[in-house]
Amino acid sequence: MIGDCRVGCMPRYGEHHELPAHRVNYRANLWEMQQLGATDVVLPCAAGSLQAHISPSDMVVADQIVDRTRDRGDTYFDGPVATHVGVAEAYDAQMRTTVVAAARERGIAVHDGGVVVVIEGPRFATRAESAFSTQMGWDVITMTAYPEAVLARELEMAVVNISLVTDYDAGVVAAEGIEPVSAHQVVEVFRSNIARLRERLDTAIPALPRSEDDVAGGAVPPAVARSHPAPREHIPTAAVRVMLTRGAPAGLRS
Repeated sequence: MIGDCRVGCMPRYGEHHELPAHRVNYRANLWEMQQLGATDVVLPCAAGSLQAHISPSDMVVADQIVDRTRDRGDTYFDGPVATHVGVAEAYDAQMRTTVVAAARERGIAVHDGGVVVVIEGPRFATRAESAFSTQMGWDVITMTAYPEAVLARELEMAVVNISLVTDYDAGVVAAEGIEPVSAHQVVEVFRSNIARLRERLDTAIPALPRSEDDVAGGAVPPAVARSHPAPREHIPTAAVRVMLTRGAPAGLRS
């Protein structure tokens, strides 16, 4: 419990961080959370900075996402009914505003909005790939944020991203003459970010707009523009069983 909120935590990479990002069963994870009663989801991730003004140890609460992955189960709707889900605004604006305000109250360097680009992994981006992402105006790069946001949207759960910046990506290092960081420094920055994230969530979660009957206080419009029932009522049981048996998550912990 945080305040009057029931809160669960799921280790997306497995209990002992044994799964690389491209092998995480994102569909099973989000489905389990929804089945356990989650309506709003906070999705933190480690990220590299693509812009010189976004420094290691900063936090970016993204408002847009770019998918550059290629081999991930990223929908619950594989048929037999053709279903198209609108994700123009994948992240919830009210949740983002609340999280940003909580961070600023605690003096944390946070960027309100930004574009997170997601690569397949497990390798990092080449210098040319990183430079391209920077030239496109994208802000941070990670291996984790997709397809979580889209899957949550299909399940009509509100989502906020928190990108924890650990280092500058390769293209920024080359273009700006910034000294590249070591793996040890990345780990240390990430540990520091996690500690600050916990402090921020203690403040932000009780303030998040929420309702048992209306996801995020009505901030999220209907996820599916169609006449038949909500997606959680239209996902075949057999398909769910398959998703849950292919790398099932460790479980929701309170």
